[in-house]
Amino acid sequence: MSDQTTPQDPTTQHPAPEQPAQPLEHPGRTGDMRQQPDHGEDTYVGSGRLDGKRALVTGGDSGIGRAVALAFAREGADVALVYLPEEEPDARETVRLVEEAGRRALALPGDIRDEAFCGEVVARTVADLGGLDVLVNNAAYQMAQDGGLLDLTTEQLDRTMKTNVYALFWITRAALPHLAPGSTIINTTSVQAFQPSPPLIDYAATKAAILNFTKALAQQVAEQGIRVNAVAPGPIWTPLIPATMPTEKVEEFGGDTPLGRAGQPAELAPAYVFLASQESSYITGEYIAATGGRIVG
Repeated sequence: MSDQTTPQDPTTQHPAPEQPAQPLEHPGRTGDMRQQPDHGEDTYVGSGRLDGKRALVTGGDSGIGRAVALAFAREGADVALVYLPEEEPDARETVRLVEEAGRRALALPGDIRDEAFCGEVVARTVADLGGLDVLVNNAAYQMAQDGGLLDLTTEQLDRTMKTNVYALFWITRAALPHLAPGSTIINTTSVQAFQPSPPLIDYAATKAAILNFTKALAQQVAEQGIRVNAVAPGPIWTPLIPATMPTEKVEEFGGDTPLGRAGQPAELAPAYVFLASQESSYITGEYIAATGGRIVG
């Protein structure tokens, strides 16, 4: 497999539909997927852009979070990972990848719907890694409801809002006192913030909220020398997809993009590295869209 510097046709660089029709029990585990996502294990080559940084990544066990943790570690950062306890097998693999890169990995299992736990993960990161320089709010919950709003239960709405929005506020609020000038916050929004899918009405609403949170907070903390940006993924192949979407949607996932396929987590990690590094020093309150050609904004 070629590294990320080798020119390739982006339409054929990774698998195109049909993906395996393989329903997974939520939250889904990477090891159970017949078509494994690419997190950059064999391709990402670091260049020291995050040397000495201490990063906290929520949802760091798999998917985009794993790719970001791996890339950060290969760029020289120590990484704390937040994940649900049932995702422990995936988290152990991410820890292995970070440590294999020669960096420290801090595993923080728990549920970010708990406000107290959100404060604890920041405190543990600061205590164990010696500080905090980069916060990546990436964890999210989604569950498609083809029946529309009438099928959306208050229980699901509450879980989606608390995981995607409340936790973002709680973790960021706890982190701010520890962030020095030059620190960065990166939030994961989505193409859903711009082009909401009806079956994901609650999830799409939270991703729009995250985008606005990013823009507002960036203005609040700019004078402190803290930058706040976001990445807006399109359809990305992770365990979340077969664990939360109908089989027929999984099979065709990503096929309606101009590039004709789903993206891989490894294709997003460089955007997070850029926003975490000093190379993006004059960028704040913005987002990078990685959507396979879908027009957003």
